[in-house]
Amino acid sequence: MAEERESMSPTKIGFGILWPACWTGIPIKAVFALLAMAMGLAHFEGLFGLAFVMLFASPVTVFAAPIIMVIFETQFGEGVGLPLILGLSIPVDIWALGLVGRTFFLERLRKEPPDGLGLAIWWRSALIGTFFLPLLWWIVSRVTENAMSASHSMSEMESLRHLFDTGLPIAERIGLELTIWGSISSAVLIVLAIIGISILGQIIRRMAEDARPASENYQGLVTRWDLMRVPTDQGLLLASLAGVGVVSSLIFWAILPVTTPNPHDCCKRPEVQVEPVFKPVESLNKTAQRIASLAAQVDAMEHQRTETKVQKEKGKGKVEGATAKNSPANTKP
Repeated sequence: MAEERESMSPTKIGFGILWPACWTGIPIKAVFALLAMAMGLAHFEGLFGLAFVMLFASPVTVFAAPIIMVIFETQFGEGVGLPLILGLSIPVDIWALGLVGRTFFLERLRKEPPDGLGLAIWWRSALIGTFFLPLLWWIVSRVTENAMSASHSMSEMESLRHLFDTGLPIAERIGLELTIWGSISSAVLIVLAIIGISILGQIIRRMAEDARPASENYQGLVTRWDLMRVPTDQGLLLASLAGVGVVSSLIFWAILPVTTPNPHDCCKRPEVQVEPVFKPVESLNKTAQRIASLAAQVDAMEHQRTETKVQKEKGKGKVEGATAKNSPANTKP
């Protein structure tokens, strides 16, 4: 067991501390981000996912994010919200790294955690991220551009032009090109991220080598872990958390510009009348009545046309009789 602790890789040490620390502090940092967005200090519509990753890994991005935005002209968000959130995340990250670091030193390394462990890990990780993350950003950007150019060049090759031009639909072609350059960029990003985590793990392992071994046995270490996780005054902690939650909720609803969204005068939707419910029986009855009414109107029109025709024939007969009486053949000399 001791040999396993001594031979623990730097990547495993760095990932074992950085990953739990990120998840430990992200609920508190999410509250800051939500309040900043409600106050209109931060806008993450364009690159919300990337901004969330930067906030998630703020122990290594707190100083690297402004450098990347200045050098590479990349905006993770607009307004003063992102620097404010990163600044408020510093004490949260120090607390999370201290809590996770003490647990990792006792549980996995069996070493006595030194005083100020959270601050020591934080400034080292922030210093590594300040120099390493901009380099990682530049390398991954260059690799992505070259991979995209290579994927387009492959589609223009004579041996693959027939397949790309006629054999594949447009959606499948785009998906194939995305898979080609996305796989290359993802592989480079993962390798560089592992290198950065290994550097941090190597520094933490050197800190553990300087620390003295834990004097307690396994049962004593378990007791210390439990005491670290369970506060002394649980009622006070519960009341504090509930109070902070209530106050944060009230602040959030108070700073919202409009609690209920109302459309602007120029953007009101036209009123739409609700269509009545379709009833088949009533519709059939109305249709039958309409047909009967139309049939009665047709019969009345036919009857009127017949009477008109008879009257015309009678009038024509009278005119012909009067003409016969007044003819020269019937006049006496």
